[in-house]
Amino acid sequence: MAEEIKKTTTPAPEAPCATEEVAVAEKPTSSDVDKEAPPQPAPEEVVEGDKKEKDEEKKMSESASFKEESNKVDDLIDPEKKALDEFKQLIQEALNKHEFTAPPPPPPAPAKEEEEEEKKEEEKKEEDPKTTEEKTETCEAPAAQVPEKVEGEAIPEPAAETVEAAEEIKETIVLEDPAPPPPPEEISIWGVPLLADERSDAVKEALTMLKSVVAWRKEFKIDELVEEDEEVVGGLGKVVYIHGVDKEGHSVCYNAFGEFQDKELYTKTFSDADKRAKFLRWYIQFLEKNIRNHLDFTPEGTCTIVQVTDLKNSPGLLLFKKELRQSTNQALQLLQDNYPEFVAKQVFINVPWWYVTYNRMISPFLTQRTKSKFVFAGPTKTAETLFKYIAPEQVPAQYGGLSKEGEEEFATADAATEETIKPACKHTIELPITEGGTTLVWEVRVVGWDVSYGAEFVPSAEGGYTWIVQKSRKIGAADEQSLSCSFKSGETGKLVLTFDNQTSKKKKLVYRTKTIKPSE
Repeated sequence: MAEEIKKTTTPAPEAPCATEEVAVAEKPTSSDVDKEAPPQPAPEEVVEGDKKEKDEEKKMSESASFKEESNKVDDLIDPEKKALDEFKQLIQEALNKHEFTAPPPPPPAPAKEEEEEEKKEEEKKEEDPKTTEEKTETCEAPAAQVPEKVEGEAIPEPAAETVEAAEEIKETIVLEDPAPPPPPEEISIWGVPLLADERSDAVKEALTMLKSVVAWRKEFKIDELVEEDEEVVGGLGKVVYIHGVDKEGHSVCYNAFGEFQDKELYTKTFSDADKRAKFLRWYIQFLEKNIRNHLDFTPEGTCTIVQVTDLKNSPGLLLFKKELRQSTNQALQLLQDNYPEFVAKQVFINVPWWYVTYNRMISPFLTQRTKSKFVFAGPTKTAETLFKYIAPEQVPAQYGGLSKEGEEEFATADAATEETIKPACKHTIELPITEGGTTLVWEVRVVGWDVSYGAEFVPSAEGGYTWIVQKSRKIGAADEQSLSCSFKSGETGKLVLTFDNQTSKKKKLVYRTKTIKPSE
């Protein structure tokens, strides 16, 4: 990340500055991107400021501290290792006994006519016991006649053929082995066979839940669903999509419920039970495909995702739209029952005032562990909250980041630098140009803008003329998302970017640069 030379300040709310801040930056490299350090306890406040804003920042900082559980066996403590071994043994026994396969349905009940005939016969027997006794006597077999031994007369021996036949039957009965047991059942989830290799060590749920998950997947025909070309309602691609990764390498899934303000899209998706069921099938298919494409169940792999739920432009939408509320609750219950521990963090952004009430409504459907992963951010804190977990170059432009479709000058691999512009201050960034004839390319963005921005080139040679690259102008919040520009210099010097923030609020600044040499 770009090196920064500037005056050290305390983390307390900034007071208006009397002097200009200057940051000197060089070309960023991918190796400069560091992982976010764990939050430190806030020092005592020594400068007066907005107490409410400080409290909000402290809460957000505390919510940002989370440590994902490891899925490596070596990282488990001894009791957990023992429990995992016992659990794997239970799974193996269940596979051997085919307990993951539903038992065959019971035989059909006898026809009504047959039951009536059997009942009549029983009644007839009870009425005529004499006939029953006669039949019993008639059916008795006569006692076997044993020849009496007569003195002087030998009892005939059984024929040799009879003895050989008896011995052969006896030998057949003794030597015949019982039928061999069926081979163990083969079960796979997300393409990972249970107990077949080390990847299954990521399974941590109880055997009962695992059986329930396997039964649901068979009933839902998940493997067949993944191969199907499920018809997608136009516009759903903007509602749920995967975009980039967070600072820990988790894929990030965005959910933009505000898109359902489009009445046509809402009607096509939720107007009746069949359409809601179809939407749920599409969502499960989307989830399954991305699990297989983006998650790695090896002990060293990343096997969870980060969910970002955008509530912008959805005032009262979830509270008063019955069909969407039903589908949301159904999806939440289904995900909690059959996709446990797949979310590393759930971030809600652009949260309106009414969402607190809605969150209380859905809380009974969620476990305490699930709720502990939630982070909430209002509209003014959306970008800042996302930057806690996701680098600015990975955050979509509509959420304050630098990632946008059709990017040409920069790629997501080009790391960005974050800085804070104090209230009522001018903030400058100096980008050195060490070789004549090179082209410097930069991209800048101030979250929320409402500041004046300009750029100029200052040559290294004494007496050189300063070039106005971009005339200073006021940029409003709705004017532009990010600004990109380039400057080719025939001599060495520095490019100075100036941001004049005359508002009473601090601003988040993100930028990135690269240098193109003449040979390139």
